[in-house]
Amino acid sequence: MSGIIGKKIGMTSIFDANGKNIPVTVIEAGPCYVTQIRTNEVDGYDAIQLAYEDKKEKHTNKAEKGHFEKAGISPKRKLVEFTRFEAGHRKQFGDKVEVDVFVEGEYVDVVGTTKGKGFQGVVRRHGFSGVGGATHGQHNRLRAPGSVGASSWPSRVFKGIRMAGQMGSKRRKIINLQIVKIVKEKNLLLVKGGIPGANGSYVIIERWS
Repeated sequence: MSGIIGKKIGMTSIFDANGKNIPVTVIEAGPCYVTQIRTNEVDGYDAIQLAYEDKKEKHTNKAEKGHFEKAGISPKRKLVEFTRFEAGHRKQFGDKVEVDVFVEGEYVDVVGTTKGKGFQGVVRRHGFSGVGGATHGQHNRLRAPGSVGASSWPSRVFKGIRMAGQMGSKRRKIINLQIVKIVKEKNLLLVKGGIPGANGSYVIIERWS
């Protein structure tokens, strides 16, 4: 397999052999189970679907129950398809995929969803500095966006103008992160640096392409 599903636990730091302090993100990676195998002949593309983290049957509809029973596993919360995998390493229904698909020292890409900040103004969202000082009749303009368009022409606001709006909750990928340590008995990956998302959020870890 080229990847696995996990959950961000948090950040800490460890020391390497030379005594250097390295900031790392702790990820609980797997165990995951193969719930579907897509082939080019049937589906038009090759992929392997993995499922991660148990959930109660009462929160699972009939279609999902049948899907998981076909693979011979209990219902899961998170499903992800991986289209890249090594030749000769085909998986079967119900196969377990654990953190040992990676080795210490290799590089991975991590996909997560950034923290949601809600509706924010231009100062926080885009780093605007506001509209000048507070004198000469300026009132409640310190965090205002300023002019957004002309009047006579084009008599409208162009698309793409940076304005206030929803901030965060975006899918983001951080590439080329090194795996510093693997704790197999606890299914933990220690990845150098930070990754997007709040603690407890799902992440996708793929071998760096």
